[in-house]
Amino acid sequence: MMSWLVVGLGNPGPQYANARHNIGFLTVDELARRAGERFSASRGMHAETASTRIGPQGIGGPAPEKLVLAKPRTFMNESGRAVRKLSDFLDIEPDHIIVVHDELDLDPGRLRIKLGGGDNGHNGLKSIRAHLGTGDFYRVRLGIGRPQGHRAGADYVLGRFSKAEREELAIEVDDGAEAVISLINAGLGPTQNRFNN
Repeated sequence: MMSWLVVGLGNPGPQYANARHNIGFLTVDELARRAGERFSASRGMHAETASTRIGPQGIGGPAPEKLVLAKPRTFMNESGRAVRKLSDFLDIEPDHIIVVHDELDLDPGRLRIKLGGGDNGHNGLKSIRAHLGTGDFYRVRLGIGRPQGHRAGADYVLGRFSKAEREELAIEVDDGAEAVISLINAGLGPTQNRFNN
């Protein structure tokens, strides 16, 4: 069976660790935690990766399909460099790539799963589309909402989660991880029916 590549988007470095823009990182961290795996730098791949297996019973342990989790070590607007390197090295086609990312147009706690589409102003998605030459990969879109008042969008996404947001964050990250597992095991339609709230 073909391997799957799950890429969480974010910015590297401790100063961005709890930023809204890094909710994709947090979600693949949760998948690695469930599998009992740790991330390590992949030489020449511009990413940290962790490998496990996934099957009908979930993630980890003996299962039929290989799952590679990745966190680009590039900044967000260069995410495509890492995704292209990994997809080429692992021989994974775009229809077996899942990108987990923050979404301004969804309220915190909400998520959507889709295949293909535009980048909606998201620089990470824009970079991936450019480097893969297609937008036909899966997206797990995790809501972070839009900034209040006149706050710039860039400042908002790079800002840390508020106390109120942190209370919902663990639930949203858990749901995002479950959505990835469902997408691989059950397919797009059933996963959308379950999670597109």
